[in-house]
Amino acid sequence: MLVTIAVILLVLWLLGVIGVYSIGSFVYILLVVAVILILVRIIRGQNPL
Repeated sequence: MLVTIAVILLVLWLLGVIGVYSIGSFVYILLVVAVILILVRIIRGQNPL
């Protein structure tokens, strides 16, 4: 579940980098959330991917 969310957020971030600058800051916030979710999984000892 968390992996799916992280992948979706990564895709949205890539779309933001490519050309959608009006929602760029929102996408960066989502990217930070995705990284935090992956770090939480690593800390808990689960496979992050």
